[in-house]
Amino acid sequence: MIDDNKGETLVAASSRDKELSKAKGTKSEIATEVGKAIAERAIKAGIENVAFDRGGNLYHGRVKSLAEGAREAGLKF
Repeated sequence: MIDDNKGETLVAASSRDKELSKAKGTKSEIATEVGKAIAERAIKAGIENVAFDRGGNLYHGRVKSLAEGAREAGLKF
């Protein structure tokens, strides 16, 4: 997550993070776990509402799974 006004990264999560690198399953299932992790980190940082920019990617597959995981963990967009 970035602050577009300041141009700085607020929180981040990746499937290569230490705690997420052990996640098993399909790529979409792992994307869901990454979405949950980023939502948890965002909420800890005081961020609850965000805009989801899919960067021109269609809203399906891993992009959709990441968004659904973030919503499940309490992030609103």
